[in-house]
Amino acid sequence: MGGGAAHPADFRGPAAVTATGEAGSPGVVLLLAAAMALAPAAGVPNELMLQDTLKSILVSFAALLAALLFFWGRRGSADPVRWHPVAWLPLLLTAYALGSMAWSHTYLAAVEAIRWFVFALLLWLALNGFTRERLPWVAWGVHAGAVVASLWTALQFWGDFRLFPQGPNPASTFVNRNFFAEFVVCTLPFSALLLARARSTGAAVVLAAGTSLVVVAILMTGTRAALIALWLQLLLVLPVVAWRLVVPPARAMPRGSGAACLGERSKTLFDRARWPASRRAIVAAVLVGAVTGMGLVPSGNPSILEEGRGTTALERGFTRTASIRPADPSLQMRQVMWRATLRVIEARPLTGVGAGAWEAEVPLYQADSQQLETDYYVHNEVLQLLAEYGLAGALFLAGLLGYLLSAAWQTWRLAGGTGAGEGPWRAAALSSLLALLLVSNVGFPWRMASTGALFALCLGLLAASDARLGLPGRSGVRRLGWNRGRNAAALAATIACLLLAAFITQQAAQVERKIVQASQIALRISASGRPNDPRWAPAKARLLALTREAIAITPHYRKITPVVADELASWGDWRNATWIWESVLQSRPHVVAILTNAARGHAAMGEPDRAFEYLARAKAIAPQAPSVLSLEVILLSRFRDVREALPVARAALDSGRHDADLVTNAFLIGWRSGDHALAERAMATWLREYPQTRVAAHVQLGLYRLDARQDEAGALQAWGRAYSLAGPGQKQGVLQQVPPPYRARVAAE
Repeated sequence: MGGGAAHPADFRGPAAVTATGEAGSPGVVLLLAAAMALAPAAGVPNELMLQDTLKSILVSFAALLAALLFFWGRRGSADPVRWHPVAWLPLLLTAYALGSMAWSHTYLAAVEAIRWFVFALLLWLALNGFTRERLPWVAWGVHAGAVVASLWTALQFWGDFRLFPQGPNPASTFVNRNFFAEFVVCTLPFSALLLARARSTGAAVVLAAGTSLVVVAILMTGTRAALIALWLQLLLVLPVVAWRLVVPPARAMPRGSGAACLGERSKTLFDRARWPASRRAIVAAVLVGAVTGMGLVPSGNPSILEEGRGTTALERGFTRTASIRPADPSLQMRQVMWRATLRVIEARPLTGVGAGAWEAEVPLYQADSQQLETDYYVHNEVLQLLAEYGLAGALFLAGLLGYLLSAAWQTWRLAGGTGAGEGPWRAAALSSLLALLLVSNVGFPWRMASTGALFALCLGLLAASDARLGLPGRSGVRRLGWNRGRNAAALAATIACLLLAAFITQQAAQVERKIVQASQIALRISASGRPNDPRWAPAKARLLALTREAIAITPHYRKITPVVADELASWGDWRNATWIWESVLQSRPHVVAILTNAARGHAAMGEPDRAFEYLARAKAIAPQAPSVLSLEVILLSRFRDVREALPVARAALDSGRHDADLVTNAFLIGWRSGDHALAERAMATWLREYPQTRVAAHVQLGLYRLDARQDEAGALQAWGRAYSLAGPGQKQGVLQQVPPPYRARVAAE
């Protein structure tokens, strides 16, 4: 690991590795535990850095600093280090990602390579540092992080606490409530184990109260995947673990001396699992009372109340659980992504499309009427891994599943045996991983820093337990020969990685700050209602400078950069909008929405050849997408012959593949070409299916009736309807579009 290649002879046979010298410095484990507490609890109090960027920084530096501490402590030692077959799994994906940089999306593959390298490093450090005595430190770190993150969630739910910017409320420090819920539901097994191990009533009450807060916070989010995992743990997994491992049945005791076996069991389990009746009653009352009491406190967050999904945590949790059904719109959207991803897997089963490249390549595999990126991730970790990594991803999944099933079986067999003290820790890790795998079917938690770190540490915990148990066979832990030379190389490599991480962090922070500042300026200018006022000239110059500086650092920042271009286009600044869209296309060349935007920009600048070039690229990907059809109608009617645009418009209306822009343009070309049937059909569709623009529709209908039909009464009726529907700030704008002789009559009605 990071210290040079190892000769096969260096891998010694399986053995129970228990020497203190091989466990490394306790500071390594304390550092990892602190990272698990800090990463979920900490957040950025503004929008100048994404929340998960901060968490990724914390996790990555914790892993590298822990590695530095580990190798520094061994600089004079030749003791072997541990190696477990499960550590090959993330290294396999790291190697694939590095290789795919040569033939797929270089930037995205590099990001994936770093992600899996950090994952492998965390796993390996846990394998070599997690002794039984140190595991409580890790559990306390996980529990503390979950409790503090849940406290932020509760404050956001009850009082609209706004320290951390967020999307769907309440999201704690995770920007999205799904990300938060998917993490904390995986922490509950460690909280439950700490509670079972509590040696005093006071400690048990504190742990019960904290665990109750985490449960209530999950209910507050209403995240259905996390709720399923919550109910599965509370109603099935944790009770089974308690029955099997905490208070094992008599038949599970190994044969032999009954007194000796009972003594071993009592020594490892009963002294911490058998509480006085008074303590059990108090803890049960705290758990039930805290969940019920906090769960009945109504929300004070307007955005949550507007959703109509429940005003209290309990109501929200039960309502959202009851709403789980195949026809759910959220699940329908995910199914669109899953179907496209299955096409990717079918087309590239062996090589995949490249590490991290799903978001860049998936438009090529969507239905020909799909016009927009549905998201940046598949919302199914298994499908995304297979689509991106091909055979390497399949090997990872097979190895992971095989190992977890084997570890579960070994854990089940530990009940009542001489290794029973390992059982609860292994069960906690396996229960956490079960919850993670469940939520991974409808989300992307492996890619979130806190959840991914917990994933790696749980695997490392199981691997370290395998070492203590001395499990035989190919899955057993081996000892890798080590010496001062290898340790010095590993130490140097770790320092180099730290320097690289510092550089990447500085660059990432700059890009995010600059592009977010640019988007904030753009949105502020748009919100003024007068974006072309000369007073905004300095702000626009600053906006463009920030955007250029950010793109110069990296042109791959897909998530926010187009926001700036969209606002510029809305002001009529097509030239600057277009070069920003084109910079995005250098990194994501198949995004239909960006292709059509770039085409519109060139059309607005009087560059039809470039516009038709982008139209051709968009049609090759999604020929029936509404935005593509709308663009084709615009370009044909403006730069060629309106008669070529008419059949395209009719076909779009016939098929129902249209957007508001296409319907508007179909109406206009029908009007101007004298095709009244098309114009009236388009107007009917406009009013029926796009009510958010009905004021503009009625204004245009009035103009059409007066100009094409000479129907003055019908025109006045349409304008009167537009005027009545307009808000107080819109009425004057409506009148400005009405011909002057009719304005007074429209305003008087």
